[in-house]
Amino acid sequence: MEKDVQVLEDVTIRFAGDSGDGMQLTGTQFTNVSAMMGNDLATLPDFPAEIRAPAGTLYGVSGFQVHIGSTKIYTPGDRFDVLVAMNPAALKVNLKELGPNGIIIVNEDQFNEKNLKYAGYEVSPLEDDTLVKYRVFKVKITYLTGLALEDMKLPAKTVDRSKNFFALGLVFWLFSRDMEPTIDWIKDKFKKNAELVEANIRSLKAGFNYGVITEAFQAKYEISSAKLPKGKYRNITGNTAMAIGLVTAAQKAGLELFLGSYPITPASDILHDLSKLKNFGVKSFQAEDEIAAVASAIGASFAGSLGITTTSGPGVSLKGEAIGYAVMTELPLVIVNIQRGGPSTGLPTKTEQSDLNQAIYGRHGEAPLPVIAACTPSDCFDAAFEACRIAVKYMTPVILLSDGYLANGSEPWKIPSPEAIPDLHVEFLAEKNGKQPYSRNEVDARPWIKPGTPNLEHRIGGIEKANNSGNISYDPENHHNMVFLRKSKVENISKDIQPAEVYGDLTGDLLVVGWGSTYGAIRKSVEAARSEGKKVSHLHIRHLYPMPENVATVLRSFKKVLVPEMNTGQLAGILRSNYLVDTIQQNKVHGQPFKAAEISSKIEEVLRG
Repeated sequence: MEKDVQVLEDVTIRFAGDSGDGMQLTGTQFTNVSAMMGNDLATLPDFPAEIRAPAGTLYGVSGFQVHIGSTKIYTPGDRFDVLVAMNPAALKVNLKELGPNGIIIVNEDQFNEKNLKYAGYEVSPLEDDTLVKYRVFKVKITYLTGLALEDMKLPAKTVDRSKNFFALGLVFWLFSRDMEPTIDWIKDKFKKNAELVEANIRSLKAGFNYGVITEAFQAKYEISSAKLPKGKYRNITGNTAMAIGLVTAAQKAGLELFLGSYPITPASDILHDLSKLKNFGVKSFQAEDEIAAVASAIGASFAGSLGITTTSGPGVSLKGEAIGYAVMTELPLVIVNIQRGGPSTGLPTKTEQSDLNQAIYGRHGEAPLPVIAACTPSDCFDAAFEACRIAVKYMTPVILLSDGYLANGSEPWKIPSPEAIPDLHVEFLAEKNGKQPYSRNEVDARPWIKPGTPNLEHRIGGIEKANNSGNISYDPENHHNMVFLRKSKVENISKDIQPAEVYGDLTGDLLVVGWGSTYGAIRKSVEAARSEGKKVSHLHIRHLYPMPENVATVLRSFKKVLVPEMNTGQLAGILRSNYLVDTIQQNKVHGQPFKAAEISSKIEEVLRG
């Protein structure tokens, strides 16, 4: 039968199932195809910490949420419009976030007595009134996948693993997506196994054709392309953008990039991505532990490479003494911290912003260093480039903050032309010419000297250095001067960064201040408030230490200041301490990002007084 076609401005879809059901792959393919079709988008992968939780259990549910639209998309969506649930546990875990009259596509085959018991259902929700306010489509996904592959005589496990492509094909049909890019991806991904290529393509087409021929669906949907600025785009995750930004900075500085890292969730993908880029002069080293990782990166910087180390909060704790060593030796080093829920092992696959105090203050002694935070997945490229720029110009380690939400989330990234990216001029001191290893230039940076340079041989180490010569010094006055010299060098970076930019009016009733991954939810809620005539503006701070010089003026230009954070109030405390401004806190530590509705509600509350 002919189906009605309805045009939507945007839609949010959640794919959910067991960790072995391939929901991350399914969501990623839907996202990539939507990006190719010109939609703006934001994603939220959400997976359990267990490598393989028991099948059918609530804590083993893996999900992937994608929000696509024909207008600007800031967040993965507060609630989703479509839930694809591959088993009862996936339905139970996610049902509370499905909007009224939302679509549910369930794999009916998995609603058996065993799985219902695992999910805590006494009666199947497909048979009572649990789902009465939703549009429910019961599809025998497992059976229909087996039927499509019956003549191939494949092992039952292989057939079962193909059912996610059946679900993907059905959702492709429902939202008028093109299958061809995914078919090409399957051919490339499984090119060494012709049977897997055939099985997955068959499953994908079977799901798509099911949508065409079944009478269950009376309508399908279209989402037009977004009006994005002209250019070449690619869908990119925060970790991949970070890796590309680091390599780009090294290329623009004429340096080899050395990555010394130890695998840790959710930072490991940067190590994976950089290990593939040897053709750009990248050397990646998987160390035996976090301390060896950062020490190797410092050694690489001493030898004249751009030293990078990537980790998460627990790894930064272990690297602490070596980071202080890099402060003492005044060598360029970028420490990338992809934050996650803590403390200790905490919530390794969930997001949080709880390492800001650690980044700014978390070292023994007076060991100041710049701290920068990315705010969107694509912004990870720019933030990485900026961190490298500051590191090599000021001869200092830099901490670069991201988090699990940005690292695994994705959005369209407009690829900049190489010519538009500034060069990072790096000059090694090759002749003495009256200079010494710890002499200073106009920004108080010491020269970068490759080991063995004639007449400029010097030792590095953790014991205090004499200014100019770099020799070991226990002199009290020298130590006092060097502590304040290193401090002023870092603080003066505030003169070399862009002023804080306010979205909205420069004065008003309320300024919403954020950092890092709260950007999208804050911007969406502030836009909504301003559309209603409310005097609300948004300040998002990239350079967290030192902050731009105009931050104090901006803060004092508003009657009230609201600071939403995924911690217990770290930036709010810093703003109060540094600028004596009363801040209103909004804190969330659920392991999940803010929803725009949560911030909008708080804005209303603050404005009402």
